[in-house]
Amino acid sequence: MPKLKSDELRKLKDEELQEKLFELRAELVKLKSAAKRGTLRKETGKIRAIRRSIARIITLINERK
Repeated sequence: MPKLKSDELRKLKDEELQEKLFELRAELVKLKSAAKRGTLRKETGKIRAIRRSIARIITLINERK
């Protein structure tokens, strides 16, 4: 999954942001479990990018409240 930019996220509706957040959290769980097992090789950088994308989405959701 490519890095999500704030400009792109701001164009999405609240429901779409919630869906994206759910997808990213699921992917993060998969990557973390693979990292713990030791089967994660080239994708170690994805964990950081996904965590930051999750933070961006949560920030946007909180700004809109």
